[in-house]
Amino acid sequence: MNHSSLRLSILDQSPVRQGGTARQAILESVELAQLADRLGYSRYWVSEHHNTPTLAGSTPEVLIAHLAGVTQRIRVGSGGVMLPHYSALKVAENFRMLETLFPGRIDLGIGRAPGSDRLTASVLNPANTFTESDFIEQLMDLSRYLTDTVEPDTVQEKVRATPLAATVPELWILSSSGQSGLFAAYLGMAFSFAHFINPVGGPQMVRMYQDRFKPSAHLQAPLANVAIFVLCAETEEKSHQLHESMALQMVRLERGERVPMPPYEEIKDYQYTPAERERLAYNWQRIISGTPQRVKQQLTELAQQYGVEEVVAVTITYDFADRRRSYELLADVFALTPASISTAAG
Repeated sequence: MNHSSLRLSILDQSPVRQGGTARQAILESVELAQLADRLGYSRYWVSEHHNTPTLAGSTPEVLIAHLAGVTQRIRVGSGGVMLPHYSALKVAENFRMLETLFPGRIDLGIGRAPGSDRLTASVLNPANTFTESDFIEQLMDLSRYLTDTVEPDTVQEKVRATPLAATVPELWILSSSGQSGLFAAYLGMAFSFAHFINPVGGPQMVRMYQDRFKPSAHLQAPLANVAIFVLCAETEEKSHQLHESMALQMVRLERGERVPMPPYEEIKDYQYTPAERERLAYNWQRIISGTPQRVKQQLTELAQQYGVEEVVAVTITYDFADRRRSYELLADVFALTPASISTAAG
């Protein structure tokens, strides 16, 4: 694989910066989705987080509807819907409606993590047992609802997900562990590995998914991508500043501090403890940063390690202009074009 065959996508967590508001964060997501559509990115995924004031995206299915309505070609989807919070039928109906409105452009990325703390998760769904068996059962139900598959002695004999769409959203399982990769392989779904959460063992997990993949009504051959933090700037100095701000933000989150992204000027003299420096070394693996050519080289190497042809960039900065510019530079160095995006059917 060479860089010209590498597809780029975006995962947007709708971050609320220091001094900013949730409305501002959502409007920035809208602007970035439109920019990504013009630049030639393949997908624009939005995340689901709850009880997290620093991330504004709590209802991806609502935001997806708006983003798809203000873009033309790019695929729009969830990165992801945390399935254990909901009934499989309701998720199927939400995404069947989206697929009906925007045929051929909707991705349903499914996650298992709480997207918050366990208390909030228990409030969202008091019946949630957090067990693998329940999650697998939900995945199977979801697949049946979306494809109108009726298995004997299942609820799908009597209940169908509406509206009855002519096409099916592209189904992805999102994970930072190998277990969900096995679920994706067994059920014939696409697999996205969250390297930005767990930088260890991902290539082996993707290969295991590819080796064990079983074709399904959703997908005939394995399809995988990798998501990573990306910070691209025109100068080494600027990329260093973006990286330093992100690195400290990671440390703070690991300490349980849910604080907005600060400007570099506020954190440039921060003194790390020895324990924090150990975490910095680990977290460095979760971020690719630098000038455009350096970032292109690193992303291409990462994709080769994973054996995938698509990388999902997660970019969070204090200044929205820096975030926007990072995606512009990335698109330019990879020579993306809108023509590289699949057009909507019908």
